[in-house]
Amino acid sequence: MKYPVTTFRQLYYTCKEQRKQIFEVALENEVDKGDYSEYQVRLQAAKSLNAMKEAIQEGLKSTELSPSRMSGDDCDKLQRRYANTRSILGSTAEKIMIYALATSEQNLRMGTIVACPTAGSCGIVPSVLIAYAEENKIREDDEINALITAGEVGRIVSNKMALAGAVGGCQAECGVASAMAAAALTQMRGGTVKQVINAAALALKNILGLTCDPVCGLVEIPCVKRNPFLAIHAVTASELAMADIMSKIPPDEIVDAMEQTGQLMSPLLKESSKGGLATTKTALALEKNILK
Repeated sequence: MKYPVTTFRQLYYTCKEQRKQIFEVALENEVDKGDYSEYQVRLQAAKSLNAMKEAIQEGLKSTELSPSRMSGDDCDKLQRRYANTRSILGSTAEKIMIYALATSEQNLRMGTIVACPTAGSCGIVPSVLIAYAEENKIREDDEINALITAGEVGRIVSNKMALAGAVGGCQAECGVASAMAAAALTQMRGGTVKQVINAAALALKNILGLTCDPVCGLVEIPCVKRNPFLAIHAVTASELAMADIMSKIPPDEIVDAMEQTGQLMSPLLKESSKGGLATTKTALALEKNILK
């Protein structure tokens, strides 16, 4: 590779010129750094994928509440709901929402999860990628390719700003995770490079401004339920992208807008728990009870 890929524009034209898919360019970029071989990169991706699957399975079995007692049994509730009443969105959507909750609640129990890109957003990429793969009998190699694609999206966004709620609000955590998931899903569905990048752009553009206002300073409310919401958001982005519905704003400009939005966002809404949901009457009562 003649130069490192740092923008979505560069990524698109590199793929186009070399007639490669995003995961292939990402692999080449990692190998060019000289630290790992392609085999080692794929092996690490496979380990992450397996860890995601294990987190889902552990989360599905548990109803253990978090130390605060505020979260931990929503996945079980949703499983029981769908055991008797099917979702209007279909079986894949059911799995996505269940898996997102399972992973996010497993994080609260201090279980092993994969931060993708953060712990607070850990349920979004795994739920979309794994649920779709299971429902459509996708080969593991293709799951790994999709995960690498998701990672490349996150890497490019991180070149512009830190993926942390304290820096850019939850748009930089769950928002970016949704963009990563949208790209991975579109990759697995056979989308073109243009469609994959556009799916990420659509997901990110339509979540700009999402605040980080955790109740009681814990990664629980609204973080846990935000994971299934943003997972389905990723599916919507993929659906639109696969229909060639384009984001009128290019993805690199969307990332610039996200960075600017993060800078303009009040510090009270960036992981400080001093604004938004965290300072509602009910949230303050919950905090008082936890402190007792």
